[in-house]
Amino acid sequence: MRKIIYIDPVGPDGACSEITKYLDCVKSKDTKLEFTCLEKGPKHLEYRYYSALILPDLLDLVKKLEEKEYDAAIIGCFYDPGLYEAKEILERMVVIAPAEASLHIAATLSYKFSILVGRRKWIPQMMENVIKYGFKDRLASFKCLDFAVDEFHKDEKITLDRMIKKANEAIEYDGAEAIILGCTMNFGFYKELQKFIKVPVIDPTIAAVKYAEFLIDIRDLMGWYTSKKFAFETPYDLKMV
Repeated sequence: MRKIIYIDPVGPDGACSEITKYLDCVKSKDTKLEFTCLEKGPKHLEYRYYSALILPDLLDLVKKLEEKEYDAAIIGCFYDPGLYEAKEILERMVVIAPAEASLHIAATLSYKFSILVGRRKWIPQMMENVIKYGFKDRLASFKCLDFAVDEFHKDEKITLDRMIKKANEAIEYDGAEAIILGCTMNFGFYKELQKFIKVPVIDPTIAAVKYAEFLIDIRDLMGWYTSKKFAFETPYDLKMV
């Protein structure tokens, strides 16, 4: 039985209980999926400043989860806050985040993909991750929906209509062959959008769960795990901080 925990990396006021039921339907039968959030923090991470505030508590939580023998932790924000830092401090537990998982899957299913984002503010930080993960040449475009993170589910018909319009633009004008939904709060839209645009639509919350299952399996079956040789070398004394 795989034991995975999904971390909503914000305080209790920002935790989205609907994601719990949503993801419970897509996990494998031999996966136990749990959910948690930070004890304190902002309602969302639309600003780098907010992400910086939560990092110490997030990394402390991730390390404690490894000590409780979870197989994987998912950092549930498309900015992937603290992902590389978490890879440094973990020895056995898999850690994954939605953008990294979604980009790998989209690049496998298509040659070019586009990312639907809520606000233009998000694009520079997300572009940094696209470059860092090595997918700059596979990105067709970012398409902006002009929604804040808490607005996607206020009127889901308006949201879906705008997603269809922007996704079709990405396909027709930018050459996208797959679409990534660039926010974990986009949960619940991929099936309808996929029916309209006829290309793979990657839901980042689902992508993170399925990619975590995959990484657990290859760790346990083949011994393939996060390399600690150079980039993710563990600090020699974690207790010093």
